[in-house]
Amino acid sequence: MMTFTNDGATMVQNYDLDNALASLRAGGLILFPTDTVWCVGCDASNQVAIERLRQLRQLPADAALEVLVSSLDMLRSHVQHLHPRLETLLIYHVRPLTVIYDKGRNLPKEALSKEGRIAIRLVQDNYCRDLVDLLGSPIAAVEADKRNGFFPLNFGSISSDVIEEVDYVSKYRRRETVAGQPSVMVKLSRKDELVFLRE
Repeated sequence: MMTFTNDGATMVQNYDLDNALASLRAGGLILFPTDTVWCVGCDASNQVAIERLRQLRQLPADAALEVLVSSLDMLRSHVQHLHPRLETLLIYHVRPLTVIYDKGRNLPKEALSKEGRIAIRLVQDNYCRDLVDLLGSPIAAVEADKRNGFFPLNFGSISSDVIEEVDYVSKYRRRETVAGQPSVMVKLSRKDELVFLRE
């Protein structure tokens, strides 16, 4: 049964959060819906879990993972510098936004690219935000598909080989047929200009 806040917004079922959190805290992989598409995620501070995530997605060791944070404060603790232009964009941008930062910090090197870059998204979805907040750590996430460039837009589009390799599958939003969409992706140029890599 779903519960509702005073303003009518739907709250996430507690048991779903509890089981997802238990898997994350144990170094496991979870399959879950985000504010964009369905992803496989793990505790971004857990080196072993990140290595499992890379193996599942068959990512090269030097490719940056996407990291989900729940607040600007959490974001600041994992980047060397948050430019005011990016901060303003994050506050006012309507669609989910992933930003590529030149230097990540306070995370295992396995979460960064070979050059130290990191991709971070400040999540807008309540379920994701609650997961990150309760975990007390960012979540490293990859699209729940082993094919490059394919985005699982709802639960029904996820292949069984991915489902079988995770430790927990979220119950939240499984029945939704509405298609999600990838986040907008940007970076800041050396001249402090916004460069849109995906719109």
